[in-house]
Amino acid sequence: MDSSTPVPSLHLALAALVGASLMAISAFCIHKRSVDHVIDRLIEIRRECPPQRRRPGSRVFSDEEEENEVVEYELEKRGREIEVEEEEEVEDCEKGGSLENKTSLSKSSDDKMEMLSSRISSSMPNVALSNEWFEEDAKFDQAVRERVQTCSASSLEKLNFIPSGLPPLQTSRIGENQTFSHGGSATRLATYGRLMTPRSPGGNAFESAGDSDEEGTEPADEDDILFGDENIDGSADLLNDVATKVQNSFSVPLRGDGVNCVQDNNCKATGNEAKPCVDLHGKGKVDSALVCILENDPVFTKTSLPLISTFHDSTNVEEGEVRKMVWECLELRNKYVYREEIAPWTKEPVTEPSTPKARSDPFHFEPVEKTAHHFRMEDGVIRVYASESDAVDLFPLASSTTFFTDMHHLLKVMSTGNVRSACHQRLRFLEEKFRLHLLVNAEGEFLAQKGAPHRDFYNIRKVDTHVHHSACMNQKHLLRFIKSKLRKEPDEVVIFRDGKYMTLKEVFESLDLTGYDLNVDLLDVHADKSTFHRFDKFNLKYNPCGQSRLREIFLKQDNLIQGRFLAEVTKQVLSDLEASKYQMAEYRVSIYGRKQSEWDQLASWFINNEIYSKNAVWLIQLPRLYNVYKQMGIVKSFQNILDNVFMPLFEATVDPNSHPQLHVFLMMVVGFDLVDDESKPERRPTKHMPKPAEWTNEFNPAYSYYAYYFYANLYTLNKLRESKGLPTIKLRPHCGEAGDIDHLAAAFLLCNNISHGINLRKSPVLQYLYYLAQVGLAMSPLSNNSLFLDYHRNPFPAFFQRGLNVSLSSDDPLQIHLTKEPLVEEYSVAAQVWKLSACDLCEIARNSVYQSGFSHMAKCHWLGNKYFLRGPEGNDIHKTNVPNMRIAFRHETWKDEMQYVYSGRARIPEEIDPAM
Repeated sequence: MDSSTPVPSLHLALAALVGASLMAISAFCIHKRSVDHVIDRLIEIRRECPPQRRRPGSRVFSDEEEENEVVEYELEKRGREIEVEEEEEVEDCEKGGSLENKTSLSKSSDDKMEMLSSRISSSMPNVALSNEWFEEDAKFDQAVRERVQTCSASSLEKLNFIPSGLPPLQTSRIGENQTFSHGGSATRLATYGRLMTPRSPGGNAFESAGDSDEEGTEPADEDDILFGDENIDGSADLLNDVATKVQNSFSVPLRGDGVNCVQDNNCKATGNEAKPCVDLHGKGKVDSALVCILENDPVFTKTSLPLISTFHDSTNVEEGEVRKMVWECLELRNKYVYREEIAPWTKEPVTEPSTPKARSDPFHFEPVEKTAHHFRMEDGVIRVYASESDAVDLFPLASSTTFFTDMHHLLKVMSTGNVRSACHQRLRFLEEKFRLHLLVNAEGEFLAQKGAPHRDFYNIRKVDTHVHHSACMNQKHLLRFIKSKLRKEPDEVVIFRDGKYMTLKEVFESLDLTGYDLNVDLLDVHADKSTFHRFDKFNLKYNPCGQSRLREIFLKQDNLIQGRFLAEVTKQVLSDLEASKYQMAEYRVSIYGRKQSEWDQLASWFINNEIYSKNAVWLIQLPRLYNVYKQMGIVKSFQNILDNVFMPLFEATVDPNSHPQLHVFLMMVVGFDLVDDESKPERRPTKHMPKPAEWTNEFNPAYSYYAYYFYANLYTLNKLRESKGLPTIKLRPHCGEAGDIDHLAAAFLLCNNISHGINLRKSPVLQYLYYLAQVGLAMSPLSNNSLFLDYHRNPFPAFFQRGLNVSLSSDDPLQIHLTKEPLVEEYSVAAQVWKLSACDLCEIARNSVYQSGFSHMAKCHWLGNKYFLRGPEGNDIHKTNVPNMRIAFRHETWKDEMQYVYSGRARIPEEIDPAM
């Protein structure tokens, strides 16, 4: 083609397109390189100079201006850094150098990359980046390493640049040997843990750190992560070892054993000095050279070792104080509670098991010679002297001032925070320990019960340890009895009311009732929803058909017919009890303290009506009604009640001939009870309380005031009766059903065992003390369900699992139960609701026999002739149907707790406590 020929326009367009494309590609490549460089510089600037929030009114840069300024700043700074570093390196090498410079330089190169990674992805887990981003820095770092390797080192002082006095921060580790590598194709970032700060949950210097979103918890920066092995280059082996040591030094495992000491698994104590041993590889090997380095290191000594020592010492000191306070409370109980000097099994040794012989005539009185003892009431407590002219108190005891001081000390211990925490933890430990025992041994216990011939839950002795005599029958039984009397004895004169004597028929006619009209609903003695937290309404349920005159006729022993109807229905209940053979009961009859003749009236009612059964024993209950009697004008001071209650007892003990029927009746009495509504508000007594003779106001004394003066007089009475060879009477009051926790504190010091005790759930300290002392608790969950506490909230199952000495009782069958056997009904409901096994039921039944006041001979027959020995040696599965492994578990657990409290110095007697 000729040159003069014009070029077609199509060719020109194609040439222009190709040229423009090449220019665009070139511009894109140049722009991409610039952007990559700018991003690299921005990342490093963010590492060294964290961005600050702009203040209002500050100048706003455009993106292009900010980018240009950053690039210029970085170019200038990078040039200055390289010049300064090279000059310092040359000078150090010429001077011989030091290991600290070499290692610091090596660390700096790695720290650049590692802290860069943490700044990039600290909030984005598992972000992978290519090494192309770091090629330029990697080349620079390699050059620095080559120069550093030519230098020598002599110390590690520059590593210890933590200010003295500041505890080192700890980070949680994800992987022991993770280090930031430059050689891999992809590197996992964001593997650094968060710092453990004081605001982190459960945070302390000896636990691994955990994640927290709370304020003040931030990722570590280059000044915080000093000794982590993942932040130091792998070529620096010595630094890696130091980092491992420091990391290990801040992790002190806790070892719980019999004395609950806190020790480091990698430390051994010699004298009072603890020397750390360093396990570098997790294989139990110790680097002795590193030990020397760290022991001589001033910062390590100031920051790590004092932390361990302080924690160890403070923990032991606090725990020792808690133990001391607990065993002091146990010793206070030993100071007060009454125990027979000669145990019953020592007085009546049994060599061969045999059925106890029934008394030929339990109502026969044998004249007993009067002794020369003289007694008189002094400041509310009866003092006993050898003769009238003697001035030496034979049975001294602690004064009321001393008791109230000790009780306030116990209350102070109960309110101490560290004691509450420690006791709560021990109770939880006991509960979990029992559950573990069941997981391991439940099948073995069941097989052991299968192997015991003739024994099951129905064929073992069980005692109803808490029954009120006036409500000992069920409502159907009482209804049948009333109908029978109305049919057979309608003309019997039974009451004096409205100025005339009335027959039984006339009484019912005055109420517009006939025998045909009567039914259980009309009788209305069963507790319902209306009685919950209404003790006054519950007491009204003792009135059949809501009429107090019917209660006086059928449920009182001091009435016009001298309690004949009550005696007859009592004999029917006792007959049913004997027919069951394996059920026993402890009935409570009332003494009110209004007059001294009450004792003789009660005793004559028993003797004249021949109320006796080998399946029953009796307790005396005293309602705390001083304020009522004061308002009625029956008494003038609290001293009158004490005189009316205790003077006849001392008279019958010193000279039985003066009260022969009372003397015979006291042979069947095993305990003393205090009853009434505990939920009534009261003032906490002080050590300066007025004496009983001075208590003349109309306010009812506090529970602990009642408890002390009845304990003090009963203590003296028991000492006197024991000296004469007569049976003693234990203090077993209602306590802890409602009201203040003070009641349980006073009962712990003074009482042998108690009824109810559900308020122990509010005080872990008292609950733990009751466990250690094995104070008996006669609990009545169905009764509590009607009055103060719903059944599903009752603490009985927790108490039982933790090992407290608990038993089940019926309390008020007339108001509570529906069947002919209220005790079995109580066991049945508990077994169904709380899923108690046959072994559990038998253990509870065995506890009830121990708590009861039946004779030593009876307990030998029911439990075995070695029942008074602790542990499996005192258990006979052929009598109790409780496997030895269950008794051994309970005994060993209790023994371990006693050794824990007494720091291994507890003396465990072979025999049970006579105070039980």
